[in-house]
Amino acid sequence: MDGTKKKIKYDNKMRDIKIEKLVLNLCTGESGDRLTKAAKVLEDLTDQKPVESKATYTIRSFGIKRNEKIAVHVTVRGEKADELLKRGLKVKEWELRKGNFANEGNFGFGIDEHIDLGLKYDPSTGIFGMDFYVVLARAGKRVGRRKVKTNRFGNFQKISKEEAKQWFIEKLGGSIL
Repeated sequence: MDGTKKKIKYDNKMRDIKIEKLVLNLCTGESGDRLTKAAKVLEDLTDQKPVESKATYTIRSFGIKRNEKIAVHVTVRGEKADELLKRGLKVKEWELRKGNFANEGNFGFGIDEHIDLGLKYDPSTGIFGMDFYVVLARAGKRVGRRKVKTNRFGNFQKISKEEAKQWFIEKLGGSIL
């Protein structure tokens, strides 16, 4: 395969990387009133109803029991995901570490205070930190997941760690430490 064919192959619009989803996770470590307040923070931020997550096993030193609701998370897609990701990265000053990137081309980071995202501080709610996890995808990913006519999703279409880093630098204008 000569150089021009290879260049055309990489310039294909099916190779464009896009944000499939953004998952915002807010773990309080306890159930009750604090978890309800955390759910309210996520609902104010995303305009979606968050889902509660349960502990998988008991950790006595942390005071967590199995099946106790300890966290809330919400999955955001589309334009809202882009906007929230940019607000989160502004808090991190557009800098991520190389360890923030997974081998499958996804990346995540955390922030310490939700009020940095532009929400007003409410003394009755308090301050919560949260995790952002971004799942990147190329066109055609559904081929491997759909129920009818399922097929393999080729290695050429899968996103590597290096491609995700390159996308982060080029599209979002970030830097990697």
